[in-house]
Amino acid sequence: MTPWTGILVASIICVALKALGYLLPPRWFDGERAQRIIDQLTIALLSALVVVQTLGAGAAIVVDARVPAVAAAAVLLALRAPFLVVVAVAALVAAALRAWGWAA
Repeated sequence: MTPWTGILVASIICVALKALGYLLPPRWFDGERAQRIIDQLTIALLSALVVVQTLGAGAAIVVDARVPAVAAAAVLLALRAPFLVVVAVAALVAAALRAWGWAA
């Protein structure tokens, strides 16, 4: 199987799942409990993505300049800094640590 075959199959599955979502009755999502679960699921998935992208390198866990950069971004977000400032500071932290030799 070529890589393009896998990409096409995954794309078709994603479109099918999205279409299936439109066929579900809206009343299933109207309750307070359902809304709470949907909100928490979004946060959990986004958090998992951040952790995987920060610590992952193939099948290994790597602690490099990305970890302090994400920590700096988290602190700035907690202090309600503007998003562009958060991104710029995180990039500067990672770049400085890599320039000092602490990177993979």
